Amino acid sequence: MIRCVTVAVAAAWLGLSAASAPAQDPAAQYPQRIVKIVVPFPAGGTADVLPRIIAEKLRERLGQSFVVENRTGAGGNIGAENVARSDPDGYTLLASPPGPVVINEALYPNLSYRPSELLPITVLGTVPNVLAVRPDFPARTVGELVAFARANADRVTFASQGNGSTSHLTAVLFQSLTGTRMLHIPYRGTAPALQDLIGGSVDLFFDNLGSSLGLHQGGQLRILAVGGPGRVKSLPDVPTVREAGISGFVSETWFALMAPPGTPPSIVTRLNEAVTEILRDPDTIAKFEKIGVQPGGADADATAIFIANERAKWRDVISSAHVTMQ
Repeated sequence: MIRCVTVAVAAAWLGLSAASAPAQDPAAQYPQRIVKIVVPFPAGGTADVLPRIIAEKLRERLGQSFVVENRTGAGGNIGAENVARSDPDGYTLLASPPGPVVINEALYPNLSYRPSELLPITVLGTVPNVLAVRPDFPARTVGELVAFARANADRVTFASQGNGSTSHLTAVLFQSLTGTRMLHIPYRGTAPALQDLIGGSVDLFFDNLGSSLGLHQGGQLRILAVGGPGRVKSLPDVPTVREAGISGFVSETWFALMAPPGTPPSIVTRLNEAVTEILRDPDTIAKFEKIGVQPGGADADATAIFIANERAKWRDVISSAHVTMQ
């Protein structure tokens, strides 16, 4: 009888201990297998290059492979939806420019995912957009471009990374501020748009500096102006669009790392801390500077505030310009 009571007490104590023991932190052993970073645009552009740099550094730092997978289409929505519907365990992430994260929610009335529910990890980097034209385009300055576009309404063509992308909305903003009307030619990402710009199939492209800088330096296209608030070190003689006389024009692109809704905060924090350290590494900084990108690296809370503000800003641009998806 005494033995039975002893066994019962022991069993009860073990059960109490198990119940009172703290749950294991899901980030304690993370990552234990390959982590997939989905890029919702084609390979070749800055949106693809940056996460590949970070993926290699994460492999070195965390001891597991981080692989980049390009899932393109629908203005980035296909790749973003894939991540939004993935298990919230930190093994599927999204690396994206603003479109699928803060813009598309205001453009697509029936999205199958909620961009605002994606969890921000950090901004990998920012880069000004630039006004690039084909090598033989007749305008040599922004002023000449505006005059030419006004004289040739709906005949000057501009490329974009896709309907509703930052390059598209930047061109919409430019037209609104200059009183011009140009013809939109959407592509599925930066690389194919640049290819046709270089080949002369389209006239201009509001691209990010990282993708266009080398082509400008090689004479394959011409950058007429920088869309950021100030001139950039790599193009000291190229004015900003505002300096060229277009008051109120500012356009920059950023690239954020996001996680599916419901991802444990400890995993988000672990990834944020790892990536932030990587973005402070001199080798990473040098790689980013080579393609004209300013490293990011804010904490997750600050990143969430930044992205919420960007969402509101682009929603206002879309609404005021009456941009709709065709």
